[in-house]
Amino acid sequence: MQFILPTQEPASRHDEFVTLLTSSHLKLLGYLRALLGRWHDAQDVLQRASLVMWKKFDTFQSGTDFMAWATTICFYEAKLFQRTSARSPLYFDDDLLSLLAEERLTDLSQHEQRLTALEGCLTKLREEDRRLVLAACQDHGGITALAAQLNRAPATLYNKLTQLRRLLADCVITSIQKNYA
Repeated sequence: MQFILPTQEPASRHDEFVTLLTSSHLKLLGYLRALLGRWHDAQDVLQRASLVMWKKFDTFQSGTDFMAWATTICFYEAKLFQRTSARSPLYFDDDLLSLLAEERLTDLSQHEQRLTALEGCLTKLREEDRRLVLAACQDHGGITALAAQLNRAPATLYNKLTQLRRLLADCVITSIQKNYA
């Protein structure tokens, strides 16, 4: 995403904006995806919201919570998008959209913690199991195609992946609970 700088804007303020937006981009995109249901709609709304953020960046106080400020703008842009877009497959009333937005913010605040725990849990798996989990996360044409690549029965692969995912989920939960204890 490229922004055109107004000539009167100090470069450091521009740098601050770009740094904050860049570091929050994927979280904001996930937030909008949860609200809108479609990846492409979330991307469109984030692009519009980014322009609004830039225009209103003089109202943002450095050192405060950028995500809270940015998600507020994204929320209102998502509402506007739903009202004006005939192609949106989902239409939520304002109360439901607010609830979804609130829950997604809570989820975002725990995202980094869960990722760190997952990385630690992945290292605890046997090398063969870790490679299988990572292969299943890649775009390979589905589990059936992956099973064919690995010369395994799809049902066997589904069962093994289900077992490994449960193991990882339990490990992540335990790891997070240890951090809170």
